[in-house]
Amino acid sequence: MKTLSIDIRKAEPRDASAIADVHLLAWRGAYSGIIPHRTLTSMINRRGADWWANAIRRAATVLVVEIGGKVAGYATIGKNRARELKQQGEIYELYVRPEYQGIGLGSRLFSAARARLAEHGLKGMVVWALEDNQNALTFYAGAGGRDVAEGVEIFEQKALKKVAFVWE
Repeated sequence: MKTLSIDIRKAEPRDASAIADVHLLAWRGAYSGIIPHRTLTSMINRRGADWWANAIRRAATVLVVEIGGKVAGYATIGKNRARELKQQGEIYELYVRPEYQGIGLGSRLFSAARARLAEHGLKGMVVWALEDNQNALTFYAGAGGRDVAEGVEIFEQKALKKVAFVWE
């Protein structure tokens, strides 16, 4: 019997291609039928391996979760961008490859991202999710987030509501 290890660590430039793959698969799974196809494809195509390598080198905080040495998910974190919310930290993105969803990797990555924000002295945290992304809403509500604000994102003249979840 082989035991697979699960590790969460800060991303390195060598992870860029694997992160780009997670991004492509997870975004297609999460947003197909929600974000217009042309816009979604464009958004995914802009973030290939070179984009991720540059983001990691520019000191963006990107965490990866590995299972058996394979990158299965990523999170990007930093300071809260919404001035109207008092929480200081934000998880900008948290995605797991579709075949690894539902087994707890997202929860582990979420906890690690939250801990990393606290280590950086950021009090409280916010996460935004599209209202039509029921999996995200369920995940963040299940993680104890409080739905406190709404906003709108525009994709090809299509207005989509987004919801802010906060943790103190």
